[in-house]
Amino acid sequence: MKRWVIWVVLLLTGCSIGTAWANGRAPRGESLPLGGLWKGKLSVLGGQLDLTISVVPLANGQYFAALDVPAQKVNRMVTEMTVRGDSVLLYMPAAGSRYAARFDAAKRELIGVWTQGGVKSPLRLRYAPMPSLSGPGTRLAPPYREEEVAFDNAVSRLNFSGTLTVPPGTGPFSAVVLVSDLGAQDRDGTVGNYRMMGALADYLTRRGVVVLRYDDRGVGQSGGSTATATTAMRVSDVQGAINFLRSRLEVNIARIGVVGHGEGANVALLAAGQPLPPAFVVSLAGYGLTGEQTLLQQLLMQQRAQKLEPAAMQAAYERRRTMYSIIRLTNPAQARAIVSNMLRQDQPGLDAQAIQKAASQLLTPWQRSFLAFDPLEDLNEVRCPVLLLSGTADEVAPAELHQVALEKELKSFNRQTVAKRLPGVNHLFQPAKSEWTLMNGELSPLFSPVAQETIRQWLVDLDKPSKVLFSK
Repeated sequence: MKRWVIWVVLLLTGCSIGTAWANGRAPRGESLPLGGLWKGKLSVLGGQLDLTISVVPLANGQYFAALDVPAQKVNRMVTEMTVRGDSVLLYMPAAGSRYAARFDAAKRELIGVWTQGGVKSPLRLRYAPMPSLSGPGTRLAPPYREEEVAFDNAVSRLNFSGTLTVPPGTGPFSAVVLVSDLGAQDRDGTVGNYRMMGALADYLTRRGVVVLRYDDRGVGQSGGSTATATTAMRVSDVQGAINFLRSRLEVNIARIGVVGHGEGANVALLAAGQPLPPAFVVSLAGYGLTGEQTLLQQLLMQQRAQKLEPAAMQAAYERRRTMYSIIRLTNPAQARAIVSNMLRQDQPGLDAQAIQKAASQLLTPWQRSFLAFDPLEDLNEVRCPVLLLSGTADEVAPAELHQVALEKELKSFNRQTVAKRLPGVNHLFQPAKSEWTLMNGELSPLFSPVAQETIRQWLVDLDKPSKVLFSK
């Protein structure tokens, strides 16, 4: 085979590989102004290839870097970056390529040599600013198709609005439904300037997976109300989403799974125990304790963060546990009267209207149901492969409590259960702040690259001949 053919094949092998995090640090003193896009034309036999390397400085002095070669459909290829003085070394392990260059500050260029398969080619990369993402709604066009969609939940007679993202190509592709955690959330799982579900959908679609994410009940154009929807009722929402994917020509019907976060993970596992289950489930920080235990544990974490005295913590804990028991075990009218009185005694400074509002929030149908919810109760019905992921920095659903319980129960009858704990990752699946990106001089949260790659690799492993997907 000629060398130029090897070159093309090596480049193509990296098309679906995830983004890498650079292992090099900026030099001591003032770092080079490398943040931005570096564009150039690589000479190959028969012509030139346009390529772009995106570089984003990180808070810990390292760099995020990724390679794009549009002509060969290479997108966000793993790129490791090392900087020493004015020397810059880029390494793309998937393509077996290296680029060694010197930074020319006057011309704002990288001038060096690209090496691959023993072939060396001079390459000059010119700086271009990263497109601004600071304006409202500003967003780069992704390299895949986006479609605004609507689907029905026939059981609850509700319509849901969402976004379907489809990789380039003819398919059929594997597909996933994304399911959010507690509370009313939009399809992107937006928290401040962090969009957990949007980020995961983008990552998976770039790697050949169709993704459906949707607004929760009562959010956007979706019907119903989150406050009245129990955890069990949300299962029919997921089933409606799965059936919608089954109707799409781009989707491999035998490879439709559910990725759920927090309560959404429990909803996904419940759906896996029903007729016509998903082909696989990914649980992101799913709850393994009862709803009451989960909320009481979260109360303890909040109290510890406030550094309350142990006696005060114990008193508040017992008071809240009594309140939850009243909510679970008495009829709604009696519970409202008792809970309102307890709130009035605990917070005498609140007026009557505020007391009633707080009591109403504690007495929603969802709250009453979630307090009694046992996530382990029906797990013996789950027969499909399950990936349990949690972070060691999760203070909302600590892995040593929640994931351990889920893992123990699932592995007792499901040999296709895999559990992993990710160092430094929190409940929103963000890495430590030292790994966040710097955008416009400010730290910007991101979905943990390690978590993303773990999900991607597990999905790839499912398609290997040794893996069998079971369904009812």
